[in-house]
Amino acid sequence: MLVSAKEMLQKAKAGHYAVGQFNINNLEWTKAILQTAQELNSPVILGVSEGAGKYMAGYKTVVGMVNGMLEELNITVPVALHLDHGSYEGCMKCIEAGFSSVMFDGSHYPIEENVAKTTELIKITSEKGMSLEAEVGSIGGEEDGVVGKGECADPQECKAIADLGVTMLAAGIGNIHGKYPENWEGLSFETLDAIQQLTGEMPLVLHGGTGIPEDMIKKAISLGVAKINVNTECQLAFADATRKYVEAGKDLEGKGFDPRKLLAPGAEAIKATVKEKMELFGSVGKA
Repeated sequence: MLVSAKEMLQKAKAGHYAVGQFNINNLEWTKAILQTAQELNSPVILGVSEGAGKYMAGYKTVVGMVNGMLEELNITVPVALHLDHGSYEGCMKCIEAGFSSVMFDGSHYPIEENVAKTTELIKITSEKGMSLEAEVGSIGGEEDGVVGKGECADPQECKAIADLGVTMLAAGIGNIHGKYPENWEGLSFETLDAIQQLTGEMPLVLHGGTGIPEDMIKKAISLGVAKINVNTECQLAFADATRKYVEAGKDLEGKGFDPRKLLAPGAEAIKATVKEKMELFGSVGKA
């Protein structure tokens, strides 16, 4: 059964580790992530962007697939199904479809409007026992067509949003989505520390987990980050393994063209990536 991300993130924050949010794009992705979480006895958050939700034929399809897998694969670790960077409308659709968690990204609105819309969503999600993630300060890079340059959030604005009663808070600390450019200046731990001091027990979220050096990830966790989002890295691993399979001509041997065989190396590569991240984040054995 799907659960809200609240309890798993509060435990992570108290225990100084982080739960990974791994974005899903199709059946292979979902199955690989769930099987790895079960194998490592780790809680996990399945992230769905609005674009990926549309690609997978809608949020109800996603909910049906994930719920089916939890039952058929005997998944007993805590699993949250979370809308990533949702619009207000997207959040409403996911609440209706049966997600257990949503992120409202109001970072592009003036702070007053971000507060108003977040307040409304807190009321609805708390009534339904769902968790809600909010964002302050845009995360750099490109996310479904929205390009940001890796700004740092204002700690006072973070406190204003945290005080509304959201479950977790994503704050820009110089992190970006996608691959990091050569001239990236690294994470601003001063900003993170200032935010953490004002938001107290609130689990903080680090977006753009791909490409951040391991020591920075560990330091961010020590400063209150309890949820780290990973997407690009799984995509790169999947593409690389699939390319090698095709380049080696394996799709031409026997029934190598069968999608179950063609997509297997990619799925294994996702499992390896997820395992590596769960070990780094410290969530192994914490289910």
